[in-house]
Parts: sequence; structure tokens; C-alpha cells
Amino acid sequence: MRLRAFALCTVTACALLHGGLVQITWAQPAPLPDGRAVLPPPPTAGSLAQEADRQAFEATRALRGSPRWQLAHDDADLSPQHIIRDFSCAAGFALIPDRLPALLTLLNALAKPLEQRVTEEKNFWHRTRPFVGTTQDICTPDARTRLTSSFAYPSGHTTWGWMVASILASALPEHASQIMQRGRVFGESRIVCGVHWKSDVQAGYINGSTMFAALQAQPWFTQQVAAIRNELEQLQTHPSTPDAATCAIEHEAATNAY
Repeated sequence: MRLRAFALCTVTACALLHGGLVQITWAQPAPLPDGRAVLPPPPTAGSLAQEADRQAFEATRALRGSPRWQLAHDDADLSPQHIIRDFSCAAGFALIPDRLPALLTLLNALAKPLEQRVTEEKNFWHRTRPFVGTTQDICTPDARTRLTSSFAYPSGHTTWGWMVASILASALPEHASQIMQRGRVFGESRIVCGVHWKSDVQAGYINGSTMFAALQAQPWFTQQVAAIRNELEQLQTHPSTPDAATCAIEHEAATNAY
């Protein structure tokens, strides 16, 4: 997992609320939960779970060149600006990052701690990615060398995507089902891409849920989510329609299982 670097303040955050600038201040955030104590170990060689992982990897190689393959490629971009837009169809209106400063602030603040925690977890389990040692295609060929030298379990992309989905679902509860479905599809894109095993992605869902649950106990986090909810309500007053073709691809992706 590699999150794009952003400059952020570790002590304060700013958000636009009710047309004014609100200073949101917090103490040093508590460390994110450690997946090494929460997650099960990855499947062992010869186990039924590892065989299911192998079958999912092999079966999804046939998706190369399809709309689902392109969606997996697009979902590989973890930058907050990009991932916010990824949830537009699920939200029912275009999510415009520049008009959601509180959401951008929160994601920028969480990106580095989340990446550090997932890196610790991956280095603990040392699981090789499914394409390593093969000539099989992946949806991000330019990243092949870098990904070969990194580990698979748990999926950082999935952890991040599930975290973002949970934040948005909390701020837009009337669209929570669709948003969490998109979070699931976002994780499954890593299976389609060929860079994660199925069980890596399943672990990412657990990882993201655990982190989100812990963050809800921190006042600075709940205050920021309230600001996000206000931003989204304002954006809904003059909404833009998401791209219909993209929404159709995402809807089709949600009907499949891997």
C-alpha cells in the first residue's frame, strides 16, 4: 500500500462549517488498533482457504481488458482527492473534493498513520502477493516491481477504502448501504487487479472496521465527521449527477463474487 504524501498538521485541522472557518484541535491521536492482535493469520499452504485464494486469482485473470479490470485500475489510486470521487455513485450525487474540505482534512490526517500501521502488519506476516513468481497480468503493470518487494496481508487499499466508506456512511446514513457496497467493491478490485489474495481483502475489511470503531471514541474525530456531514448536506442542495457509465460499471461489479 502506498498513500500519496500530503502536508498536514499533526495538532490542528481546519474545516469550513456554516460558511465560516472552524478550527478543530485535538491532542495527539491515540494509535490505531494493531491488526496483528485482531486479524487471523493468513491461510497456510495446502489449506482450503489458500486454495480458494488461488482459484480467485486464477479466475479473475480472465477479466483483463474488461470494464471491471479498468475499474480495478482506477481504484488503485488511493489519494484522498481520487477516492472521494469514487463514492459519488454510491452517494447519489457527485462528491467534489474541493467543496469537501473537512473530509479532505480528515483523510489527509489519517493517511500516514493508517499506512504506517498496515506496513507494520504486512511486515509481520510477510505474505507474498499472488502474481509474484508468475507471468500473470496485473491491472497496474507499472507498479509490478514495487509491489513485488512489498507484502500482501492485510490489504492496505482495502483497509483505506473501508475506512473511507465507513466515514461517508456515517455522514450520509441514508446512503449507507450503497456506500458500504462500494467499499466492498473497492476492496474486491485488489483481487481483480491480481495484487492481493482474496483473504488479504477480507482481512482489510476487518482492519478498516476495527480502526473506524476505535476512532469514534476520539472527540476530534466525531467533531470532524459532524463537519463532513454539514458539507455533504450543503453539496446536496445543488447536486451534480455522477457519470452514468461509471455508475453502471460499479453496479455490475457489485453483483459479482470472487
